[in-house]
Amino acid sequence: MGLSGGTSFGLVGGFIAFALPQALAARHVPEVTIASITAVGLSPGFFAFLFSPMLDVWLSRRVYAAVLATTAAVLTGASLLLLDRLSLLEATLTLAFTANQLSYSALGGWLSTVCDPASENRLGAWITAGNVGGFGVMAILGGELIRAAPVAFSALAIGALVFLPVCVYPFIPAPGPDRRLAGESFRAFWRDVFHLFGRKEVLIALLLFLTPCGTFSLTNFVGGIGADFGASPRMVSLLGGIGTLAAGVCGSLLLPRLAPYMRLRPLYLVMGAIGAFFTLSILLLPRSPPSFALAVIGANIFQSLEIACSVAIIFEVIGPRNPLAATNFAVLSAAYNVPIAYMLWVDGWGYGHRGLGGAFTADAGFSLLACLLIALVLYGLRPRLTPDPRTSLQR
Repeated sequence: MGLSGGTSFGLVGGFIAFALPQALAARHVPEVTIASITAVGLSPGFFAFLFSPMLDVWLSRRVYAAVLATTAAVLTGASLLLLDRLSLLEATLTLAFTANQLSYSALGGWLSTVCDPASENRLGAWITAGNVGGFGVMAILGGELIRAAPVAFSALAIGALVFLPVCVYPFIPAPGPDRRLAGESFRAFWRDVFHLFGRKEVLIALLLFLTPCGTFSLTNFVGGIGADFGASPRMVSLLGGIGTLAAGVCGSLLLPRLAPYMRLRPLYLVMGAIGAFFTLSILLLPRSPPSFALAVIGANIFQSLEIACSVAIIFEVIGPRNPLAATNFAVLSAAYNVPIAYMLWVDGWGYGHRGLGGAFTADAGFSLLACLLIALVLYGLRPRLTPDPRTSLQR
């Protein structure tokens, strides 16, 4: 269930963020243009949740997940046929990732209703493993296909690869569809959003996700600073593919091992703080290719663990038999994407002012500060959130 849920999502993200830029660079498209196309193509990660209420009505979430994933597969493959028409390419990628994001939200809402609560941590871990694994597979295979095969064959193969996990969907049980009108669902969506803000566990989740305590945005930044460590372009590509794949899967699967010893929210904060200290420790090492490899692999391990933990927290917040499960999943997932964007700007600002040390210090410093402040807030809220039964009895 987890692998089928995360793999398609990761494959499309890996194509837009890693494989396609290589194809455009080979056609001598300016780097600024490539960055703009990539950013616009991935932008639905922030706004696609606005369309999520339709995922909870009319058809089952399984149908929505399958149809939208198929749409994303077709559009992702078709985009390779548009490499010489950049405006149309940009629009196609945006539609592909919108369908991809909504399919992921439908699937998250769907799986949260059929998974045993005792298995939610494992499910979150395997969804993240599928996500980062799909990204790594596409980073490796997608680039090779585009370089070595005819464009038409590459488009067909990449589209088929994105579609492949959908074949598992019919074997996963799914609740029946809600027959409400879509207009009612959108009204219920806004009511539910305001209701969410009245729940302390949701506010805590939003506080965790909107702050940079668990983003590790350096994973999206280090690919451009390999030369600062003396790493060759080939090594950077290898680490971006195989290294990210292995480290991401290992980091994801750490969650079920750690969750029995600590509740999810403190675990999220503790791992964020440890990861920040790891980031700072890289500055003590010589600027060499092995240090670069350690930075990439370590950052991906911590980021994947935090993503898996965030998915498990979302499942916990949604709870069983939630009629707007997909909507809730979409809103909270979008919140996690916000600091990934602004921390990239912070990392770039740090690099521009103090080079490598500035980027790593800014990333780790903001993360540690966020972890400390949120820990203080949660410690202050804890007596009200979980009152001591003995105190209540005495009163």
